Amino acid sequence: MGFDRLLFADFQPLALIATTPTGAQRLQPLNQLPATTLWVSESLSQIEGVQTYSGSLSEHLANIWPDCKSLVFCLATGAVIRLIAPLLQDKSCDPAVVVVDEAGKFVISLCSGHQGKADRLAQLVARQIGATPVITGASASLGLPGIDVLGVPFGWNRGTGDWTKVSAAIARGELVRVIQEAGSTLWQSHLPETHPFDFGVPEEAIAPQARVWISHQQVKSRRGAKHCARTKVKSQDSTIPEVRWHPRVLWVGMGCERGTSRKLIAAAIQQVCQANDLAEDAIAGIATIDIKADEAGILELCGERCWHLRTFPAEILRTVEVPNPSTVVEAEVGTPSVAEAAAICAAGDVSQIQPSLPTPLPWERGAAGGVRAEECWQADLGLDRSPTLKPVQGRLLVSKQIFCFDTEDRLIQNPKSKIQNRQGAVTVAIAQSQLEYTGRKGSLWLVGTGPGKLEQMTPAAQTAITAADAVIGYSLYIDLISPLLRPGQIVEALPITQERQRAERAIALAKWGLTVAVVSSGDCGIYGMAGLVLEELQRSGWDGKTPSVEVFPGITALQAAAARVGAPLMHDFCAISLSDLLTPWEVIEKRLIAAAQADFVTALYNPRSQTRTQQIVTVQQIFLQYRHPSTPVAIVRSAYRSDEEIAISTLEKFLDLPIDMLTTVIIGNQSSRTHADWIITPRGYNSWSSFTDCD
Repeated sequence: MGFDRLLFADFQPLALIATTPTGAQRLQPLNQLPATTLWVSESLSQIEGVQTYSGSLSEHLANIWPDCKSLVFCLATGAVIRLIAPLLQDKSCDPAVVVVDEAGKFVISLCSGHQGKADRLAQLVARQIGATPVITGASASLGLPGIDVLGVPFGWNRGTGDWTKVSAAIARGELVRVIQEAGSTLWQSHLPETHPFDFGVPEEAIAPQARVWISHQQVKSRRGAKHCARTKVKSQDSTIPEVRWHPRVLWVGMGCERGTSRKLIAAAIQQVCQANDLAEDAIAGIATIDIKADEAGILELCGERCWHLRTFPAEILRTVEVPNPSTVVEAEVGTPSVAEAAAICAAGDVSQIQPSLPTPLPWERGAAGGVRAEECWQADLGLDRSPTLKPVQGRLLVSKQIFCFDTEDRLIQNPKSKIQNRQGAVTVAIAQSQLEYTGRKGSLWLVGTGPGKLEQMTPAAQTAITAADAVIGYSLYIDLISPLLRPGQIVEALPITQERQRAERAIALAKWGLTVAVVSSGDCGIYGMAGLVLEELQRSGWDGKTPSVEVFPGITALQAAAARVGAPLMHDFCAISLSDLLTPWEVIEKRLIAAAQADFVTALYNPRSQTRTQQIVTVQQIFLQYRHPSTPVAIVRSAYRSDEEIAISTLEKFLDLPIDMLTTVIIGNQSSRTHADWIITPRGYNSWSSFTDCD
């Protein structure tokens, strides 16, 4: 369950509730997770690894409810409803509640499906125990992300609005106008064709039934004539239900006197935002000079608001062109600007904190509501896509303004003279970044999907794919795992020759803060993507920690092929790829000779392509020098897939059979033999036993 610690981290503390021995047994796999407790009544205290409660279950739930982020019941759905009904307050704060039936066939998302993430928890639990997730929300049935969790993967802050009415309009398939003024538009390219969203605002358009604002501004229900003209939104539409998301694209540049209070800093920021129609929820953080890194008021406010603090040395700040430089400031700290320069640096230093995130075009719709992009490097943000991104400057929205409190604690802007006040003085400027700050530590999950059927995937691998924010892989592999995908995921498939582009794309998304699953058939660390991703990370100066990396192993092609023909790998074996795209043929040939001489059972990957046909012939010639012509050879194409083909031949005759890139060839050693339709390579138990008996 080591991998599962990562997959279920968002749902802890997690309480498991069972009332029968069967129910407790059903939930035991989840009980191995950290910050998880399996609760049973005192009558079941003999079960290992559980915690018992006394009294009624309803009383016990009331006690643990405030401390739980999620609860999983193995109990009748009706009973769970009656138990939790008195405890429910609001979907914005209620924990996720999931129900598993005692037979372990279904996992039901019962309560807080979107904001509490019960829908996702139900999917993860189902993958772990081999059950079917039951998601009853309308958005899931339409292949859409919940509008109330749309911006969560990107770190957006949820603003005000009538979320229930907008969600209802989406469920009814009514036209919903989206006005996005800030943040990545990546989510727009990963919607099903039948989505109800209108991203254009033409002069003459069908009136929408709801509206979604995605903006760095304070969006009000009724906007002025100037705003209506700019967005071409008719003023009579202002009565329709709407909701607001605020991507964190604003960076507050700041300079202040030593000891300036948190109260003054907060009041100054609030005043600047209100005066310039900017949303405080769109603030990513505060930027200042490095000598202010320990300023108590700044640190206190950043901790309170969950804002990021970025500091820059004077030698960096003085290189930034600003509208209001100051010789006084330069004499004091070595740069003519702190607030404006720091805001511009923080908003523009995308190369250090976030990657370019181009919208993948051209794209095609995926079966699970995702998009499979054959080309995903069409830049829509004006940023360099290369691994070493060029620095760009943020856009200064608000020039510097100075604030202090007067003697009666009234906020004074740009005072004409210095006012003596124990709370100091602060200078504020605001710049906008081209890309939002997610505030998340990204992860790369390198997932082996096995031979092709979901049953051959580990539960951890299945769960990782379902849990990831983004899934990237070769189009064939994406098709094979499509039942594991969920609405709202970023799903991108690139051609088989674009392995490096896949790795670069995955790393870029992970550096931005997303959890990215990179899928490979078989085991991702055996002729898969794991090595390339790690190489690219190393090349980019990766510190080994951010983004984090986890490898989810899978059944390899040689294991799958061997299982279909018996036990050919019972003794020492090796695997050799015949593709010379990345390895010179001379090196491959040297390895083939060594394997043949050493009598290794040998599995051949990539044995023959449309243009590369001679290599497999050379293999036969090499092995015939060291093996008997009747040596068993297995030819397995697409093991465990619907078009599987299996044949057993000999070293002398196996080239008579069709062989292509989807085929795995296993050449036996001198001890390998056939029996009926099986290949057996003796391990030596019988001969060793005889030797021992004689001894």
